[in-house]
Amino acid sequence: MRHRQGMRKLGRPTGHRLALIRNLMTDLIQHERLQTTAPKAVELKREVEKLIGAARANDVPARRMVAGTLFTEDAQRKLFSEIVPRYADRPGGFTRVVKLGPRRGDGAAMAQIEFV
Repeated sequence: MRHRQGMRKLGRPTGHRLALIRNLMTDLIQHERLQTTAPKAVELKREVEKLIGAARANDVPARRMVAGTLFTEDAQRKLFSEIVPRYADRPGGFTRVVKLGPRRGDGAAMAQIEFV
């Protein structure tokens, strides 16, 4: 049984997987919409929801946590100036994952993740 197990392994070593999720988070915040494989989108949704929920405090510890997670300062600025105020009164569910179908080359299940 997989009780209390962490995220999916996505076929990568731990450091590569964590860097991938951080990179996808940064890109999602900058572009507000991404197209990726369905398992990556589901894991990204989980992490972005936590990030936005913590950033809503808008205090120094929240800003330091976001700075340690996102790769660019532009994404940090956009998160605190545009995205967090947009969801100030929303209790959760900041993103949506839409399944798109199989990828043409290898048949991988594709999905689009975007902010609600």
